[in-house]
Amino acid sequence: MERHSNCTPSSSENGVLDVKPLRSLAPMFPAPFGFNAITQSIVPPFICVTPFGSSPAGSDSSYPSGVPPAFPPFSFHEAPNQKPSNPDPVSFATRVVDAHVAMTPGANGSLRASPFSTSAKTPTSGTFWTPSATNVSIDEDEDPSLDDNMPASGRKTKRAGRRSSNQAGSSGTDVKRKRPNKSLNTELPLLSSSSNHPRESVEIVLMTYDALRRRLLQLDEAKDVNRRQDLKAGAIMSGKDLKANAGKRIGLVPGVEIGDIFYFRFEMCLIGLHAPSMAGIDYMTASFSDKDEPVAICIVSAGGYENEDDDVDVLIYSGQGGSGKHDKKQPDDQKLERGNLALERSLHRKNQIRVVRSTKDVSCPTGKIYIYDGLYKIDDSWVEKGKTGFNIFKYKLLREPGQPDGIVVWKMIQKWKENPSSRGRVILPDISSGAENIPVCLINDVDDERGPNHFVYVTTVKHLCHTISKKPLEGCMCLSVCLPGDTNCFCAQQNDGDLPYNSMGLLVRRKPLIYECSVSCQCSFNCRNRVTQKGIRLHFEVFRTKDRGWGLRSWDPIRAGTFICEYAGEVISKTRVEDDGEEDEYIFQATYLGEKASRWNCGPELLEDPDINNSNEVFRPFPITISAKNSGNIARFMNHSCSPNVFWQPVLYDHGDEDYPHIMFFAIKHIPPMTELTYDYGLHGDEAGQQKIGTGFISQRAKKCLCGSPNCQGYFG
Repeated sequence: MERHSNCTPSSSENGVLDVKPLRSLAPMFPAPFGFNAITQSIVPPFICVTPFGSSPAGSDSSYPSGVPPAFPPFSFHEAPNQKPSNPDPVSFATRVVDAHVAMTPGANGSLRASPFSTSAKTPTSGTFWTPSATNVSIDEDEDPSLDDNMPASGRKTKRAGRRSSNQAGSSGTDVKRKRPNKSLNTELPLLSSSSNHPRESVEIVLMTYDALRRRLLQLDEAKDVNRRQDLKAGAIMSGKDLKANAGKRIGLVPGVEIGDIFYFRFEMCLIGLHAPSMAGIDYMTASFSDKDEPVAICIVSAGGYENEDDDVDVLIYSGQGGSGKHDKKQPDDQKLERGNLALERSLHRKNQIRVVRSTKDVSCPTGKIYIYDGLYKIDDSWVEKGKTGFNIFKYKLLREPGQPDGIVVWKMIQKWKENPSSRGRVILPDISSGAENIPVCLINDVDDERGPNHFVYVTTVKHLCHTISKKPLEGCMCLSVCLPGDTNCFCAQQNDGDLPYNSMGLLVRRKPLIYECSVSCQCSFNCRNRVTQKGIRLHFEVFRTKDRGWGLRSWDPIRAGTFICEYAGEVISKTRVEDDGEEDEYIFQATYLGEKASRWNCGPELLEDPDINNSNEVFRPFPITISAKNSGNIARFMNHSCSPNVFWQPVLYDHGDEDYPHIMFFAIKHIPPMTELTYDYGLHGDEAGQQKIGTGFISQRAKKCLCGSPNCQGYFG
């Protein structure tokens, strides 16, 4: 924390799609999370045709127990180019009858399109009909997001819908959104201000969703039930219309950056990155200067089909349907319909397509991490025999040049983990000299600086004898481990009746003070209520920044609520701070939390949960002051940011003096690997006579902020 003032078969006559779309076969398709909003692209402006329809009465709902449908059904009768007169949300179209194109052998073995009869229930007067959910077979590149301990099940889970939104112009500006439910006891800071930066709006939605999902999981674990909390949280937020970037668009999505990671498919739905909650191909009908055609706008490569994604700039993507990994039907040739037809038309239109790649989540045996890899264009397409012996479509996508790194970062890190010496520009392979569970590299690939000023590496705080009482922390009598929902667990009682961490060791809610199990407890060291005391569990590196001294980042992806590290050092007196505070730039005082951290719990009130008492969430300052100048750990290298991704949480586990807790850092949001870790320093030192930064008065000790965030305050104290 130094604070200085692409490959596949080429196109040929053999195996190349030779399809001429028929105007009478314009496909209709489900788009459960909005449409009618696009960004400017290289093609002429176009108008979206709404794909929604009403669900027939008696359709089978496949929502998990207790999950209400996101929207009530209604019939849409407007002409395609008119704004919908009914403002109510539409129900999710579980399956839309597409205009099918049968593939028949052509000359030289290529497949050519020929029409066959469509369903007799094809809409005729603007009312779009959809069959019941029992008739649905999920044959896209699906990979439902699995919760922390949730088995893969419910392949027919009904996807939440989205209400019709007003059309936006080709500039891609946001359409009007329904305000959050004003009946809530606490007003949520959700998209209520048009002045919000798109990035901030996206982060607020994701943070609220994850807070809601974590609370749902905590409640389910206390009842010992297994549910899809990710789907339930998504349905609740959709029902409240708490989303960002309503509407579909081609190209970039405001507020979403290349390299962003997601642990649940619903997260991508809520921010407008990828609308279908299960399907791998997101597409829309576009009106070009000459005709209306479907075009693909986003695809997710989740391992459900025979994709080839080893090349960081080339993706060989398999079409949907036929004989996919998750397809429950009898294997058959894939057909040129729905997403396949949209991808084929995108080949000719050359429109940009967002690509989301995936990798295994090592922290969850059945989970995946989704990585937004940027914009691609389809370069080629062909048909080949799949592993099952049936014809499948193949699409070769090339990554657009000049974009920030996406999946390439993950490929590099994998090599570093296999061979740390391949990292390059390593000053020290382990700055902790074995003190940490996992080595911490010291890296400088910016200049010739050989390392930070000398300090002694320690992993916890050192107290002066007179600053802390020897009062022990009272322990629980739990056998083996503390269990959620156990009303007899004394540690749970100290934490307002709930264990603070879930089964994955993630913090559920920020609290004024967390009580972990101590040496006085009967439970084992494997108890879920012993998280921070076990030390770091991530691969960190201390690196040289371009303009802010040394910084800290991780080789591993970090999930929201993950424990980062403790602020280690020496607990010092206020007198010493006043004497040499100007010289000590490694001072931590627990007197400021920050706006982003203070609203980290925002979301569970959507449940109208009577167990949530907001009075317990009032920020509590502590008299503890820690200096990491002479002795400290990796926390001393975390720089300030006005839009941080880390916050501090006081924790007690080895003594009972509540004025001197351990200062532990946790992730505010999902953090991609190689992203700098930052927290909000706030106002430090004697605040008497100081005005809050941003009011026009700047403390003499304030330093210029170089965080570069959209809401940068300019200075930090």
